[in-house]
Amino acid sequence: MTVTDLAALAEQYAENGYVLVKGLLDRAEAAELRRGAHRLLAALDTGEDPTWGAAAVLAGGRPTRIQHLHDAQFHSAAFSRLLVDERFTSVAAAVLGGPNVQLHHTKLFVKPPENGSPFPPHQDHPFFPHTHHRVAAAIFHLDDAPEERGCVRIVPGSHRLGPLEHVEEGSHHLPQVPSASALPLPAEAGDVLFFSYLTIHASGVNTSEEARTTWLVQFRDPADPPAVRTHDQSLGQGMMLAGVDPTGRRNA
Repeated sequence: MTVTDLAALAEQYAENGYVLVKGLLDRAEAAELRRGAHRLLAALDTGEDPTWGAAAVLAGGRPTRIQHLHDAQFHSAAFSRLLVDERFTSVAAAVLGGPNVQLHHTKLFVKPPENGSPFPPHQDHPFFPHTHHRVAAAIFHLDDAPEERGCVRIVPGSHRLGPLEHVEEGSHHLPQVPSASALPLPAEAGDVLFFSYLTIHASGVNTSEEARTTWLVQFRDPADPPAVRTHDQSLGQGMMLAGVDPTGRRNA
């Protein structure tokens, strides 16, 4: 990816609070990672379901469900390599506006067919607030995510609102923001969505006959200290993915 390409992606991110990078991975890579993700979940799934509160019930009354796994990079070298892949880290550095990229945490998510759980509108900020808000996420799509598979939805420009007051009923969310008002962002296997932790986002129910598989990587500028210490249980938090930690200390 050229310097010009990266500058354009950073400009889109600054304006809209997100940028969808098409084909960052090729489809064969994404397919192999998808197979690895499903193997890990089959072997390590604890049975915990992180579905949020009222979002757990479909209109017909049938409960929705979702599978997840923290820290896939500690179970599979393929995910470790992806964390420091320059295709990813170059974009991560560009959207943060500097050369240094530090890991916060990762999660695998699989929305199963027919009743994969949605996520209501929210910012990620309340879960791990930082001082200067130089925190972002990357969602790696390991299979296709059309609207019927419960793709991510974004409120463009909402990062400029700053931190918002959330309601906590099972988890932090913004009931005053209808999910339908957020822009759907269908994606293909290999696409990666980058967005600020201040950007309002959501996702729909997977009503299709295929699973939707994603890997979420939360990252930050190491010079941005946490306002509250959270997610301390995340393995590898503070690992440098690109550049150096200019603070000379562990910023966990």
